[in-house]
Amino acid sequence: MASLTWQDISMKRDFVTHVLQPSRVISAVRRQQNMPLHDRIIPYLETAGLYHLARLNSQWFWVDESLLSAFIERWRPETHTFHMSFGECTITLQDVAYQLGLPIDGVPVSGCLTEFENLMEHGRPAWVWFRELFGELPPQSKVKQMTVCYTWFHERFRVLPADATDETVRVYARAYILMLLSSQLFADKNANRVHLRWLPYLASLDDLGRYSWGSAALAWLYRCLCRGTNRNVVNLAGPLQLLQSWIFWRFPTLRPTGFDWFRFPLASRWDEFVPRNDAGAQRLLSARLALDRLRAHDFVWEPYSSVDVGAVIHPEILADEHRRLWTAVTSLIYFAAIGWHQVDRVLPQFGGVQHLPEPALNIDWLHAKDGRGGDRWFPSYYQEWHQHWEDRLRSVIWVDRVIDPGPSAEYLEWWCRVAHRFLSPDVAFQDPRPIVLTEEACHRGSSQAPPRVHVYDRPDNRRVDRCRRIGTRTTDREWREFADRLEEDVPGAEPGDAVDYRVPRRRGRRPPARPNRRGAPDRGPSEQGDGSHHVPGEEVVGSASAMDRPTFEVGTSSQLFGNVSPHAFSEFTTAAVGIDIDDPVTQSEFYMDIADMLRDDDDTHYRPLMPEEHAQFADQQPRSDDVQAQLAVDLNEPAVSPSDPWFALGGTPASAFSAVPAQPSAPAADHRPRRVRRPPLCGTGGHLLGQFDDDDSDTIEDSD
Repeated sequence: MASLTWQDISMKRDFVTHVLQPSRVISAVRRQQNMPLHDRIIPYLETAGLYHLARLNSQWFWVDESLLSAFIERWRPETHTFHMSFGECTITLQDVAYQLGLPIDGVPVSGCLTEFENLMEHGRPAWVWFRELFGELPPQSKVKQMTVCYTWFHERFRVLPADATDETVRVYARAYILMLLSSQLFADKNANRVHLRWLPYLASLDDLGRYSWGSAALAWLYRCLCRGTNRNVVNLAGPLQLLQSWIFWRFPTLRPTGFDWFRFPLASRWDEFVPRNDAGAQRLLSARLALDRLRAHDFVWEPYSSVDVGAVIHPEILADEHRRLWTAVTSLIYFAAIGWHQVDRVLPQFGGVQHLPEPALNIDWLHAKDGRGGDRWFPSYYQEWHQHWEDRLRSVIWVDRVIDPGPSAEYLEWWCRVAHRFLSPDVAFQDPRPIVLTEEACHRGSSQAPPRVHVYDRPDNRRVDRCRRIGTRTTDREWREFADRLEEDVPGAEPGDAVDYRVPRRRGRRPPARPNRRGAPDRGPSEQGDGSHHVPGEEVVGSASAMDRPTFEVGTSSQLFGNVSPHAFSEFTTAAVGIDIDDPVTQSEFYMDIADMLRDDDDTHYRPLMPEEHAQFADQQPRSDDVQAQLAVDLNEPAVSPSDPWFALGGTPASAFSAVPAQPSAPAADHRPRRVRRPPLCGTGGHLLGQFDDDDSDTIEDSD
């Protein structure tokens, strides 16, 4: 064997540092509760269905950030599955039940976030409710909006007094459950604070057992993974111990050695695992390459069917009301985070043969909604998806179990043809990675898709909704045609004159925060118990309200429009705003928007002088004393450099009238005569339409 030369080593080093250089290693944002589990609190945890999760809280779970980053690279938000070289796989409700021991069936974890007194029946102001449940209020230094520092809960409720009364035990149980939910299941990037959204749940400890904590935890994990696919995201929150334990149980070649003994819940098997903390970028390269080299036999489709697992499983998670939902194609709900349980794409994980999947459900609209931008009652706002969960038993699909589960030959042929299976460059492999149909896959034959309830797609229609508003491309074309009609009535206008229809664009500004209902800005908790709450700013959307302040105007629009007959609007109806052709134009929304703009334009204070060609308009404009003198510049001269700005519809900006103009000199003889530029008419207020920006100002983010 020929030895490697220095040049070969240098080329391999350059390949590692440049070709396979990872874009990022996501950092895990987690917080340990670090509160002892007292014997008198355990009955409340068992009633709530959170006792097995509390047992995981005794140890700190370290996560391999490089390994998780490699899996996030293969996560697809469209299907909520990992795209591997051998097919698709994902975390299901079955994994949540085995790994964390959480109940699956129950009421969805939903409601509202902060405005309990306004959106809930028998609701109370947040801080009033907080003092009733915990007996006191945290100091102002430990409060930020609707969150409380972890340190205050840890210092105040860590040790239960030995002579505590039953009511004191209930207070400490509420604090423990609040910390448990905020740190183990539903941790967010605000890792050092606890949100008050759990107050309605803690008000009745006896009813905590009727909620589906498993589906809520899976919905939140799906949402965190979908966020992690954004290349600009560098931090990852959520139940990461569930993700890592799922990887170790499903991929034997990736699990650490020396962890053969386990107990229930199964995630406790890795409670003493400590990953390496050096060269995270290089370990990401190794993990990425290891995933590319995986074959179908390297993935364990049914890791929970062994006898050893059956010996430690608690029977309550195998109850029929929970187990039958493992194969339900339904919604997953955690307040504003809505996911979709697409187990029909991973049937081998339930002992079946994977068929050609149906098109994935498009829920891009749900990915854009995550709670920020105004509190609301989510069961009503997401009524359709809550109804899917209510009908969850109808969405359970039947899985025909086989001895050798896995993808069919038809599926593998389709997957190798359409999927992006490998992320590493080809030079990282010794073989050309051909499409190989294993003998086992050929013996499985084909499989038919099980029948399921049809669900309609919910794409992100924000762009479509904006197209229905005035000021978009459709209505701009109508404005151009309307301006051409007006141009025919202008004295001295030439038919071939070019008209500049470019419209200035300005991003909508967010209005200041509204005061609370007592007329004062929102503050933290008070010792008097007044329930103040945070009122976020209004949503910024592109509508007619954004046209109240034009960038610049020419004269008074109602005066300029005086020479045009109102019947000129009769041919300019538009289907974009839903106007019926037979309706009177003056009663249409299109005409009313124009009338509002005309009234608003009467308040303009700029009165620039008009050229002689438009003396009939200048006579109607009273001279204003607040208009400054003109600059010494000839606006009829063309731009001399590409950096000079152009003047859009609406006339000359007011900044051009700030000094006394100098007398323009006569044009030189060698200069070509130039036509005097006529300011285009804008009597309809159409120059205001450019203030709409094609942004996503109605996006609602998470309330962390």
